[in-house]
Amino acid sequence: MNSLYKILLNNKEIGTTQLEKADAPMGVAFGLIEFIDIESPYQFFKEYCLQNGINISTDDPEFEFIDTQVITGLKVFRNDGVEIRGEAGNAISGMKEEGYEISIFGISYPFYEEEFPHHVKAHKELFKE
Repeated sequence: MNSLYKILLNNKEIGTTQLEKADAPMGVAFGLIEFIDIESPYQFFKEYCLQNGINISTDDPEFEFIDTQVITGLKVFRNDGVEIRGEAGNAISGMKEEGYEISIFGISYPFYEEEFPHHVKAHKELFKE
């Protein structure tokens, strides 16, 4: 079962995610973003990155595809206010047609296993015979 997490950029809520995908051994959680009052996520993040000196790994205006490096002002919180913090940071990737995802890199254990037991279980089941 996935929870709903709030996404904040510089302390302003910009959307939510369920962090429904994972790379459990790497301590990574990621998920599609449901944006709040953002008409063009591609333009929003492109402008933010350019204004704040954040590297963009891939930028394709035709498909409105963007893949950012770590955005330090980007935070993810549970409903009880606990931050889902990745040691390596958070980034955005995606395109208009498929949606945009937030990735949290380097979530430490045991917090990862406590917060995302379903991701850890799914990974372990890949190796059962």
